[in-house]
Amino acid sequence: MVIPIVVGTFPGKSKPSDFHEQEIELRLKQLNKPAIKSIHSPDGDIIDCVWIYDQPAFDHPLFKNHTIQRRPRSNSIRDKTGGNKTYIIHQLWRTKGECPENTIPIRRTTRDDLIRSGSIKKYGRKSPPPTIYHTEGAQTEEVHEHTCVYVDYGQFHGSKSRISIWKPNVLRTREFSLAQTWVVNGDWDTGLNTLESGWQILHALYGDKNPRLFAYWTGDTYRETGCYNLDCPGFVQVSRHISLGAALNTFSTYNGEQYDFLLTIEKDQKTGLWWLKFETYLIGYWPSFIVPKLAASARKIAWGGEIVYYTSGRGTHTLTQMGSGHFAEKGFRKAAYFNSLEYIDTSNYPITPSPQNLEATVTRPECYNLQVGSSQRWGTYFFYGGPGRNPHCP
Repeated sequence: MVIPIVVGTFPGKSKPSDFHEQEIELRLKQLNKPAIKSIHSPDGDIIDCVWIYDQPAFDHPLFKNHTIQRRPRSNSIRDKTGGNKTYIIHQLWRTKGECPENTIPIRRTTRDDLIRSGSIKKYGRKSPPPTIYHTEGAQTEEVHEHTCVYVDYGQFHGSKSRISIWKPNVLRTREFSLAQTWVVNGDWDTGLNTLESGWQILHALYGDKNPRLFAYWTGDTYRETGCYNLDCPGFVQVSRHISLGAALNTFSTYNGEQYDFLLTIEKDQKTGLWWLKFETYLIGYWPSFIVPKLAASARKIAWGGEIVYYTSGRGTHTLTQMGSGHFAEKGFRKAAYFNSLEYIDTSNYPITPSPQNLEATVTRPECYNLQVGSSQRWGTYFFYGGPGRNPHCP
């Protein structure tokens, strides 16, 4: 199998002088739509309330005559909370106001966001791994590490799980740490199609190290299509209560309170739209035409953690943490978790996989690991994470 290597300038090293002001202003105009109302979040974000038909999706030519679907047409998207909760997960900006009817909240992109990303053109997009960067005569490789479980080689209409929220230490600007679900079809050679969502910490994109709700999609193995959140045309948002890319209002602490949220990605049988749901909020949907290999169903559903770091091949492992920053065997209140795992079959019925039916990928168990289990209260679950560099992971 031939894996592409992308060569370029190391991201995050750009200076304001590397960009033309005209390019920056044009890109900001493309990304930031006219606001009916703006809300200043306590974390410094500005959330613009944009008329629903002015959202970025409608910059895509295939959306020219698209009528927004406010809800799934099939009644199969069910609620299953995985237990009673005494708290409400929302986003920080909601403490300062709400968006009016027929608008959606969009995190405003700033000039600093573009400069920090290192590329105006590729802002909001992942690199196709593995990626090699040249910087000051040296080569730097982007390394992805995972601890995840999955079901594969099936026909699936979606994913459900409860994901615990943490604030792991992320060492450098371009490194990230996340917890997410993947809905996948295709392969690396002929074009991987994925729908992804969860929480992440990515300073290069957001300018801070707060855990944020995010979504991502690609129709070609992260090469030319797809992006985070609403940073390109593709995802159609319908909720006025949730802003993709905005910070969550709380996170779990070691030996303290634990917080999680229910995340669902599910295909509407009648329309073919893939809906994203956070707790009880229908955020919006991806149309199948942007991910054509998911038009009928997904082949694979995965859940887990991921970190990215950069190495010249001679250095030590990163100290960037995954999950809580502690290994899976620490257990509840100390390690991060996913519980109430369900995949959705082609009848749109949620199925709990047994631990024995899950496969696992752990790229560096001495750095980050996982443990799978099941119980009456949590269904199928797993703990995961780790500190990164340690005596066993030099």
